[in-house]
Amino acid sequence: MRKHSNSLHLTVFDFIDRIKTWKWGKAMILYPAIDLKDGACVRLYKGEMDQATVFNLDPTKQAQSFIDQGCNWLHLVDLNGAFAGKPVNAKPVEDILRTCNVPTQLGGGIRDIATIEHWLEHGLQRIILGTVAVENPPLVRAAAKLFPNHIAVGIDARNGKVATRGWAKETEVNATDLARQFEDVGVTAIIYTDINRDGAMTGPNVEATAALAHAVSIPVIASGGVSSINDLKALKDCGAPLNGAISGRALYDGEVGIADAIALLKAP
Repeated sequence: MRKHSNSLHLTVFDFIDRIKTWKWGKAMILYPAIDLKDGACVRLYKGEMDQATVFNLDPTKQAQSFIDQGCNWLHLVDLNGAFAGKPVNAKPVEDILRTCNVPTQLGGGIRDIATIEHWLEHGLQRIILGTVAVENPPLVRAAAKLFPNHIAVGIDARNGKVATRGWAKETEVNATDLARQFEDVGVTAIIYTDINRDGAMTGPNVEATAALAHAVSIPVIASGGVSSINDLKALKDCGAPLNGAISGRALYDGEVGIADAIALLKAP
């Protein structure tokens, strides 16, 4: 197996994040969301592919806009890939990685070691594994061992139960139980999404997110429902050591100012 060439460069970003956390105490990271559908930057309503709002036909320009406003991470999702089980929006992802010099995480349709290695060699900092975390947990463990500091688990839930394959398949797997399976295997983060809140602008599920963060030692990133600066404050003040928060529609609609959000999240 080839060793990806960006390993040292990518690990530096993790070191910088740890320094920021030490410097600012309960610092959190704002992850602006770029969800890709048919090559465009969109937002879905509660995960429904037929309820997509197109916000930018040029995802690279959107990514650069977030960076220009102060974001130091990007969160990408290949929506088509999540349903297809393989990368579909590879070109816009590659364009973003080539153009934007900030650490980037990607989920959607990544279900084997070869695809993980491919994206790390193209400069991704973090790979998000969702469906395979339920259907093939040994692959997640193997990937975390092969690519330390680069593997995250995406846990997407409706009413506490995990959904997979682009949120189209319901399971009886409890979100917290799934997270606990990956303790002490080298997973660098858990991205927890409340599907019923995602894109709905109704506020995040603070209670469930905090409970998950308290249940595991893996850093948790909150996702789904952020609609205002007060929602980000609620996550920051929830009493759990959250790594950060993902926001999409609220940033696109201007309901959350990026500079204000970054200042709030990195404050002591």
